[in-house]
Amino acid sequence: MLQDIQNIWNFSVTFNDIASNLLIALISASIIAFFYRISNNGQSYSSQFISSLILLSLVTSLVIMVIGNNLARAFGLVGAMSIIRFRSAVKETIDIVFIFFALVIGMASGVKLYSLAIFGSVFIGVISWVLSKSSKIFIKRKDFLLEFTYDTIAELNNKSSYIQLINEYCKKSMLINMKSTGIGEIFSYSFYINLKNEDDYTEFLKRFKKSGGIKDVNIFFDNEDL
Repeated sequence: MLQDIQNIWNFSVTFNDIASNLLIALISASIIAFFYRISNNGQSYSSQFISSLILLSLVTSLVIMVIGNNLARAFGLVGAMSIIRFRSAVKETIDIVFIFFALVIGMASGVKLYSLAIFGSVFIGVISWVLSKSSKIFIKRKDFLLEFTYDTIAELNNKSSYIQLINEYCKKSMLINMKSTGIGEIFSYSFYINLKNEDDYTEFLKRFKKSGGIKDVNIFFDNEDL
């Protein structure tokens, strides 16, 4: 029993091992951070997140060295980590991927798989950059959400002029929601529309506002796609 307790504090990792593992973790994490920076298309990019990726790899490498082959240390660290609560929301899916990426690279560095850590960082980093560029090429930019309120009394005189405008400017349209506002005969409509020409949305919006019976009109789109 005493021997088992002593083994908990008996570290077999040398100073050279620690320095080498942390250095490779730092180099690999810097590569990951570089590719995250050039492949990021979202609005959530921050220098703090970049620093977090690098530190995550270093800390993970250190944790792996602490655990080693000792089961008692592993359970001890699990118990210590269980008291930590992460409350920061990750907005982009790709951010979660890079967090896991940095975690795995830190583990590889901690067990002295240096070639795997560096090659994996470069290879997966290049793939992430290629995918980010291809998404810009093939991304759909013509899908919008059209919302407006309409006075159905005006429909008698205008014969659903908004339908005519939608058919004129849109390749496809689909009514997804319709509800009463509780004010007279005014209803709220929501359409998914696919414009024939994505550059016409400003002109389409102006003409739509001038259409009889229209009270409010809004067009929504994904900022990340434009």
